[in-house]
Amino acid sequence: MSENNYKKTLELLFDTLRSIQNLCADLTESQFKTPTQCPGWTVQDNLSHMIGTEKSMGGQGSTTHRATSLEFVKNPIGEMNEHEVDARRSMTGAEVLKEFDQVMSSRRAQLESEPEEYFTKEAMTPTGKGTVADFLHIRVMDCWVHEQDIRRALNIAGNQNSASAELTVDRLCRTLPIVVGKRAAAPEGSCVVIHITAPVVRNISITVVNGRATVIESPSSKPLMELFFDSNTFVELATGRATAQEASSRWKVSGDTDLGERVVGSINMMI
Repeated sequence: MSENNYKKTLELLFDTLRSIQNLCADLTESQFKTPTQCPGWTVQDNLSHMIGTEKSMGGQGSTTHRATSLEFVKNPIGEMNEHEVDARRSMTGAEVLKEFDQVMSSRRAQLESEPEEYFTKEAMTPTGKGTVADFLHIRVMDCWVHEQDIRRALNIAGNQNSASAELTVDRLCRTLPIVVGKRAAAPEGSCVVIHITAPVVRNISITVVNGRATVIESPSSKPLMELFFDSNTFVELATGRATAQEASSRWKVSGDTDLGERVVGSINMMI
């Protein structure tokens, strides 16, 4: 799905937010305070992060609160996120969920009322200059990834084969040529195939020509290396939620094992 199809993007964003609301509706305070794979963040903190981002994007302003601990912050975006999260740490989970529901309802009303021109306006996104539609496309991925953070922390699986899951996997797959060619240094002329299995299925063939890794339709000869993992494991690795070692039982390599291990070890492209 292209970022330019903003109506479909909005549909997926609203579907994901609705799934998060349903997931959290009956959580206990203990569940809200459960740690997730996001360093320093609980289930509640993931909701706080999404609240802060959507309020900022919707022109509702950002918190003036400043977190005193920035232990896990790596960049300016991370610092902004941490201020929003820390501002709500004294609240109960139910209070944060109530704000989440209110903010997302207001945000939906705003987005549904905007003309097409709004979505084609230039905007600075986490990946550089783009449009508002581009940013919303990234928001689908971000919200879906945080939904899965919450689900894994609580051991409540769900929404793993949705259109938002497919969008997320496809966005993360865009980085694979960089991982294979630059980070893992696959040799000139080689071809590797990355098999992403259910619930989202993708088979990505990548070859290195003139020092540049490129996705191709299918390999013309036996691949130097093939890598296999399910889409949930791929997302965890690609978003830095788990290391290659932590997920070692959930991926396997055939062919050049050293290259395969380098690819898995460098697959995290999330800042």
